[in-house]
Amino acid sequence: MRFRIIVLAKQVPDTRNVGKDAMKADGTVNRAALPAIFNPEDLHALEQALSIKDKLPHAEVILLTMGPFRAAEIIREAMYRGADRGYLITDRKFAGSDTLATSYALSLAVKKLAPYHLVISGRQAIDGDTAQVGPQTAEKLGIPQITYAEEILSVDAKKIIVKRRLEMGVEVVNSTLPAAITVHGSAPVCRQRVAKLLMKYKHARTVTELQNETKDYTELYNDRPYLLIEEWTAEDLNAQTEMLGLSGSPTKVKKIENVVFQHKDSKVMGSSDKEIEGLMQELIGSHIIG
Repeated sequence: MRFRIIVLAKQVPDTRNVGKDAMKADGTVNRAALPAIFNPEDLHALEQALSIKDKLPHAEVILLTMGPFRAAEIIREAMYRGADRGYLITDRKFAGSDTLATSYALSLAVKKLAPYHLVISGRQAIDGDTAQVGPQTAEKLGIPQITYAEEILSVDAKKIIVKRRLEMGVEVVNSTLPAAITVHGSAPVCRQRVAKLLMKYKHARTVTELQNETKDYTELYNDRPYLLIEEWTAEDLNAQTEMLGLSGSPTKVKKIENVVFQHKDSKVMGSSDKEIEGLMQELIGSHIIG
């Protein structure tokens, strides 16, 4: 059996550019108003998966993402960097999902891809910063989990040893497999695209994307079936509708805003002890520190 690694990744709105139209009336993010990017820490997770593949020739890396049709972009991006294939979980029933509903759908998809050895994801997504989806998915799968991973030190078919990044240092832990791992932002950055893989997968598309193409790619996909990115709906996952989307999401967003540090909030200081002491007293007095 091949060593199967499933990478959970997300296409996220670039929250560095939050504007007045970034939130809908129902409390969900207006993704159409923001540029979409590959979640940064999920790229770190992809690199950890690819580094295992470098060491284990029989390993395969599968990218799994949930989102609208345009989220297929990050599946192609992963394949350009070394992933073997990917699956897009997409359905209007998933709209508005919080971490609980998202982890439920992802866990069903992971089970559909069984048997597997590792489920790897970034620690958190920049559009929510909850760090909940990875651990919740592991809990629903009933497998051990290692969070805040910085480096995978060794791995075989039965056990993995991981270095974790903690607030006050690091620790090394081991786990039996299968297991779930969430990767910290201090882990190595993901490798760049490989020109050969870019040429191989540049025409990879989902069925929905192919339906919107102006050219007929039937012959190409018959010759190269690996170019087809599968789409899975709620029905494909045998999901319970009441556990999806807004109905399955107890968390509601009240407000999102872009906090920008203004020039008027800055202060130019010298290096004298008196000025530094005055600043410390001001920070303590305003309860920013202390």
